[in-house]
Amino acid sequence: MKVMDSVRCLKGVGDKIEKSLNKLGIYTIEDLLEYYPRAYQTYSEPVDISEVIPEKKQAVIGFLQRSLARIPGGRVEKTSGTLSDGSRRIQLLWYRMPYLRKQIISGKTYIFYGTVKNKKGQWTMEQPEIFEPAAYEKVKAVIWPIYSLTEGVNQKMIIRLTEQVLKDGSLFEDYLPESLRQELGLSEYNYAIHNIHFPENMNGLELARRRLGFDEFFLFALAIRRMKASRERSDNQHPAKAFQWSQSFIKGLSYALTNAQLKAWKEIAADFSGLHAMNRLLQGDVGSGKTVLAQLALLTAVESGYQGCLMAPTEVLARQHYENFLTDFQKLSEDTGILVKCALLVGSMTAKEKRDTYEALKEHQIDILIGTHAVIQEKVHFNDLGLVVTDEQHRFGVNQREWLSGKGSSPHVLVMSATPIPRTLAIIVYGDLDISVIDELPARRKPIKNCVVNTGYRPSAYRFIEKQVREGHQVYVICPMVEESEFMDLENVMDYTEKIKTALPPDIQVGYLHGKMTGIQKDEIMESFRDNKIQVLVSTTVIEVGINVPNATVMMVENAERFGLAQLHQLRGRVGRGDAQSYCIFIQSGTSEQMKERLEILVHSDDGFFIANEDLKLRGPGDMFGLRQSGLMDFHIGDLYQDRDLLGLAGECAKKYEKELPENLERRMHRYMSMAGNDIIL
Repeated sequence: MKVMDSVRCLKGVGDKIEKSLNKLGIYTIEDLLEYYPRAYQTYSEPVDISEVIPEKKQAVIGFLQRSLARIPGGRVEKTSGTLSDGSRRIQLLWYRMPYLRKQIISGKTYIFYGTVKNKKGQWTMEQPEIFEPAAYEKVKAVIWPIYSLTEGVNQKMIIRLTEQVLKDGSLFEDYLPESLRQELGLSEYNYAIHNIHFPENMNGLELARRRLGFDEFFLFALAIRRMKASRERSDNQHPAKAFQWSQSFIKGLSYALTNAQLKAWKEIAADFSGLHAMNRLLQGDVGSGKTVLAQLALLTAVESGYQGCLMAPTEVLARQHYENFLTDFQKLSEDTGILVKCALLVGSMTAKEKRDTYEALKEHQIDILIGTHAVIQEKVHFNDLGLVVTDEQHRFGVNQREWLSGKGSSPHVLVMSATPIPRTLAIIVYGDLDISVIDELPARRKPIKNCVVNTGYRPSAYRFIEKQVREGHQVYVICPMVEESEFMDLENVMDYTEKIKTALPPDIQVGYLHGKMTGIQKDEIMESFRDNKIQVLVSTTVIEVGINVPNATVMMVENAERFGLAQLHQLRGRVGRGDAQSYCIFIQSGTSEQMKERLEILVHSDDGFFIANEDLKLRGPGDMFGLRQSGLMDFHIGDLYQDRDLLGLAGECAKKYEKELPENLERRMHRYMSMAGNDIIL
């Protein structure tokens, strides 16, 4: 068996299973081995009902006094039973498993593994796994992999196929020499592959994760260096001829720029006058004031006779930038007579609107074009593009940035990001960019007041929301799900919208927003919210990036423990953007003290880097098994915060070995770039 053989060669894989595996991106043996578990499970020592800890996954030993029964009604068939020790009872509930009524015998001892929750005063364990005591002893000694699945593929199938492959022994030739592995403390590659799927113990799993995480970072760094090597830093073909417009704009602001903003602007201005075209990353936390620096840079380009372009990841954000630019530049025109012609280009515009924009842009009747991916289409031609600005840069791929830059002759490039990227990573990813960091918030912004509360606080929260609306303000409510699920007891947008409508007076308008809506629907809702036609917006995390409604003063997050701290920090950044005091209410549905301690980090800090690092400390090595913690890049194993040491080592090794790659490493690097679509998400 060879790593490039089709999975069809495996025993038990026919047409149907092969197609299901293909849906997961598994075509070859190599794909199967690199389809890493998304998490791991270990089975704890069984406890009696009296020792059960709510909200914790655990094994409970006992027997059913009566046979399992079918619960009538509902969209999904339910099977129920009661575990009792005489003084306390746990309701056991299974969905779509009617056959259990014949398999589980009352009076016989079983071990039920799952999470006990308190639902309306009754302890309930949903979808528990069932073991006989002897069978449980066997699984208790093993660390079990958990894979992401699709229709037609279950856990047992992936485990069986992976075991079948790994029985053949070592399939890969390790591209790292043994001396280097020892120097870096890395395991052999085949050992890592085996232990990432079937760990011998916790130490073996950590060694595997470290080695495979290094490989991801190393291949990523090599791919980035390879792409950068093909580009030479361009001469400055669009030098600044004056900075009077930007100075006039600064004088006309109703507030003073922070020292961090002034320092960053000085660096950007120096780039305009330098020998080479600007390539700069502008990094700043939520609300730090990056957009005003983009405006200054674009004004400088226009004053010097060039055109500028700003690309945003969504239509909502592009339209928001466009409206803000029109307002700000109108004021500049009234104060100084300076005229700046802005235009919008987004996918939902009519064909005629797009054609008119294309023509005006080509004739230099447009100074600044603001849009989405629509700005990189073939029909878009600038007269003289001097500056490219991309907002929320990590949402775009390398090639998208390149395509936009290719619309002009070596334009200046300014990329902006609110994501707290570790500096080590920024140096690797943006090695051809200079980095400016805005590390202080505007003094005019009042700190957001935060609190972590349980679900019993909701009535008080609703009264507070009504009070804020009566004072003329607006409110976001975030739910983790769009619709109700039989399998997850979480708040959802659709039901919550009706719930909060009932709780609030009828004259308060409540709307909802979620990712399943069309772009046009989302835009209509956000326009209504911006215009205060909707006072309370119930939404999923679709509002996380970029939406600016200064009138919104309250952010309430339901099931807050279900979100990452960095994501909650981004969500919190949607309020506190105006002059009024703003508030963030994190509602925790569980009773875990550790969850509360984790959420309390947000109460005491508004620093994105600090929050991400503190979250890591609390997770600790025992919680490292949600292997893509950061959610920032296309890494399956490596974590940008937890593995910063590996990231640095990988960057150094990529620099050292990029010109002398072993043949098998060259193939793996090209495979990695191919899997990332040659458009690695930054």
